[in-house]
Amino acid sequence: MPSYVKIVSVLVLALFLGAITASAEAWKFGVMSDTQWKANVDGQNPETVAVGIINQLNSQFINHKVKFVIQVGDLVDKETNSPNGLPLDRTMDTRISAAQALYDAGIGFYPLRGNHEGSRTAALEFQTLYSQTTGSGPHVFSASNFSSPSTTLNGLSYSFDYDNARFVLLDQFTRTDGTNYLGSSNNNIIDQQGWIDAQLSTRPGKTHAFVFSHKNLIGQNHTDILFGSNPASNPAAQNAFIGSLAANGVRYHLGGHDHMHNRSIVMSPDGSAAVQDIIAASNSYKFYIPQIPSNDAKYNVPAFGFTRETPIAQELFTVGYYIFTVDGPRVTVEHYASSNGCDGDCDLITTPTLTFTLRETFGYSLNGREFLVPQGATYTTIEDSYHGTTARIVDGVNGSMAVDYAVRPFTKTVDTGWSHRRCDTASDILTLWGMADLGSDKTDLYALTMTYDPAKARPRHLGRGMFGLATRDGNGDWINAVDRNVGGIKKFIHGPWKPGYGLGTYGTDPSTKTVWAVINYNGDFSVAGFHQAGSVHDDWDEQRGCHEEREENTHERYQHHEGRD
Repeated sequence: MPSYVKIVSVLVLALFLGAITASAEAWKFGVMSDTQWKANVDGQNPETVAVGIINQLNSQFINHKVKFVIQVGDLVDKETNSPNGLPLDRTMDTRISAAQALYDAGIGFYPLRGNHEGSRTAALEFQTLYSQTTGSGPHVFSASNFSSPSTTLNGLSYSFDYDNARFVLLDQFTRTDGTNYLGSSNNNIIDQQGWIDAQLSTRPGKTHAFVFSHKNLIGQNHTDILFGSNPASNPAAQNAFIGSLAANGVRYHLGGHDHMHNRSIVMSPDGSAAVQDIIAASNSYKFYIPQIPSNDAKYNVPAFGFTRETPIAQELFTVGYYIFTVDGPRVTVEHYASSNGCDGDCDLITTPTLTFTLRETFGYSLNGREFLVPQGATYTTIEDSYHGTTARIVDGVNGSMAVDYAVRPFTKTVDTGWSHRRCDTASDILTLWGMADLGSDKTDLYALTMTYDPAKARPRHLGRGMFGLATRDGNGDWINAVDRNVGGIKKFIHGPWKPGYGLGTYGTDPSTKTVWAVINYNGDFSVAGFHQAGSVHDDWDEQRGCHEEREENTHERYQHHEGRD
């Protein structure tokens, strides 16, 4: 089995959990996928629902303190309990019973239908069981502004707001009146497009939007997608949909259906727009294998003359979930997964005991930029500015050789984001995401430079290695950025960065008002004074009145850094 599909029990990610920190106003939501089960052999999975896995996921979501959980369809394996010899018993109510632990913890649950509950009967049951999808009943939990595109899709396709984000969940299956648009469920997004446009374009400025469906934009195993039987289906509808997401600042479209973790950039058939498509890892008894050649190559090249998919990450044969942390303009996504117990394409018969580890972290910011860096390409295209601070990568190459199951190389999606400077920093605060391979937090070696405000720098610190590029430690304090490297030799240079400086070298260049460091991880970075790892220099802290400011404003408010100005 290729090494990229294996789960390891100990990850270096645990060493860096404090590298990207969140403010007091940050909040979280969870995402999970298909929860199908076959016969209830072990007594933990009644009525074709993977309750044994759901219970373990519920504990994870509760521990992460999420506000709500979204499930992207396939709530059951069969609408009736025929695998357990009871073909007259309906199964949809078992899935909602398994969400009770979330409700008891004050956590909302917002599901979608999948193709395994795609009938008219299931549509009517869904409306009754999940009244929260229309903003009614006891399980709304502070979500607001609910909307649906029509009475026959009321609460099936729906949108809602929570804090500074809008969520749009799309149902593509048979409606409550038994109809499908133009006679086929393959067309069921087409007549919803006007509503989708309105929900995305009318949300408040400088807020996030996330879009969910059961089926994907381009599947890895399944050929059927959100718009039809294969990735080339309904190209005009795909152009309108992907174009709307891109025009309205949607960074992520999330789905299930394929029972694997997969991230890729998907371009519209006309090549005018793109969005990241995230396929969520399995929460079910089954695990699929991608097609070779890829569905992208098999269908899109003959239809349009080019491939539409840029692979980012992939992992097979795992049970997984996702934690989204929304912190003002910044979104950080953590993907956790466990081995499925057989490390292969098996059908589970009994519930495995799951041990979840952090597999990858990625994200974006409304006030940042995204850069696509193919394998072998330089990172020196990455440069961004915010107010008076400029950050730039001046050296480094994407040296990854990782490929997906179809042997397509992964591209790095490197994102920048910003927070407003604090009293103990001489610059605004940069966040970098996306330079590490899945399964590791160690990046390629690269040199990062940042400009600083000279009024916040003391000359006696500049030449002594007591001021420079800083990152946060596990307590959120600023320390020398090279102290968090994996390996390397710490060495201070009074002067500009030069090619050839090794890992752990750092410096200050007063002539250009720039600091720099050679590092191999992502996280939060700023310019600050430091004395030793774990503590900001006392003289810096006290003479800037940081203690008073921290008391009043430990965490900056969203309005301080919500736009790019």
